[in-house]
Amino acid sequence: MKVVVGKHLQRPQLGQILNNVELYEHNTLVRNYQSHQDVPRRVASNVVQMAELDHRMNGPRRKMKELQKQMNSSGGDRDEIVAQMKSLRQEIEDSEVEYRDLKSAASEMALLLPNLTSVDTPTNNEPRLRSYINYDPENPPTYSTSADHSIIGEKLRLLDFASASMAAGWGFYYLLNEAALLEQALVQYAFSIARKHGWSAVAPPSLVYSHMAGACGFRPRDQNDEQQIWQVAQPERDAGKPTRSLAATAEIPLAALYAGKSIRQEDLPIKLVGSSRCFRAEAGARGVDTKGLYRVHEFTKVEMFAWTDCPATGDELPNEEAWTEHSSKIFYEMVNIQTEILSSLGLPCRVLEMPSSDLGASAYRKIDIEAMFPSRKKRDEGWGEVTSVSICTDYQSRRLDTKIQEASGSRKKYPHTVNGTAMAVPRVLAAILENGWREQEGCVVIPEVLRGYMGGMEKIGPR
Repeated sequence: MKVVVGKHLQRPQLGQILNNVELYEHNTLVRNYQSHQDVPRRVASNVVQMAELDHRMNGPRRKMKELQKQMNSSGGDRDEIVAQMKSLRQEIEDSEVEYRDLKSAASEMALLLPNLTSVDTPTNNEPRLRSYINYDPENPPTYSTSADHSIIGEKLRLLDFASASMAAGWGFYYLLNEAALLEQALVQYAFSIARKHGWSAVAPPSLVYSHMAGACGFRPRDQNDEQQIWQVAQPERDAGKPTRSLAATAEIPLAALYAGKSIRQEDLPIKLVGSSRCFRAEAGARGVDTKGLYRVHEFTKVEMFAWTDCPATGDELPNEEAWTEHSSKIFYEMVNIQTEILSSLGLPCRVLEMPSSDLGASAYRKIDIEAMFPSRKKRDEGWGEVTSVSICTDYQSRRLDTKIQEASGSRKKYPHTVNGTAMAVPRVLAAILENGWREQEGCVVIPEVLRGYMGGMEKIGPR
């Protein structure tokens, strides 16, 4: 059985796992995939059996060719030759079935493994501080005790959680009045910055095939057995057809844009920015961040996604500097765009190199930017993630069978993919409400860069 995404063949690197079993085993531990620790050795065992089986079949294959030559000549007992060929053909066919079964099982196991991990990534479960934006740790700002976006939002008639709970259940919300305008302003502003840097706009679908989500590293449940994505129920008449899921991020439909296709090398990098509604099943699953806009089931997000060139690889491990030469440039370009957006919004932030345990399945390296939320002072010292950017190397492109089209006879290559948040609307909106809150006036100051998208409005005050 072939391991496929729809009709597209997924291509894990079995030889690389065989040659680096201990590295892959260690990687499952630092990536918080302890239940998969034995997978690399099981994959390697299958690959060894495949090689032994292939070697063992060299004799029968040679004998079959010899018998075929005898059949084509005038000499020899044809009935005896036919009988021998029939026996050999059955032996070869049985071995080929066994070989395919071994390879299919090895591929299925290999696809369960997370991506390898960059040497820049901390492996001690703690993020590493890289820098600050609009924030001086020696002279931190002071905040009012009432600077909580959920309280501010209800006071100024910007947010309605109670009605949303009646309409859809916990984890949903209504954005009202200026908050609805602020959402659109944030989306348009993020688009304007990304497009200024050469990113092309896309409006992706919100429903995707579940196997496409899986190929991107999103599975129904994560390594902590928590539900990640919502699958759409299908009627009985569609039994056996591919299932669909609500996209957890535009990263999934954007990555699928080139599934099963080849990209011309001269067209790389391809840089896209798209806005979509995102659907998360795990909001509040761990019993934290259950109040307000910070962790919700549905939200608007502007996502950047890129395909880049990379060197060809075989069963050997690539040199990291050469391996990520092109994808690292886009990675840092995304971080700079995120920094430009958050800096111009006036939000105090810190930039973190994220640890291996926080990378999920697909990321090779990840940087998060966290904003200051005064309402979260009792948790995480007030910091909360607002953007993320990840290099996924060829993890997604191999699973989606996205290739680089090169000159005839050259080694097959799979482009690197890089994804990053341009704007996670609810969290940034919440940060603006809390950091822009002026208690004495009872109003929120709108960041100057957004005012042109809101008819020149400077403040949101009481009605």
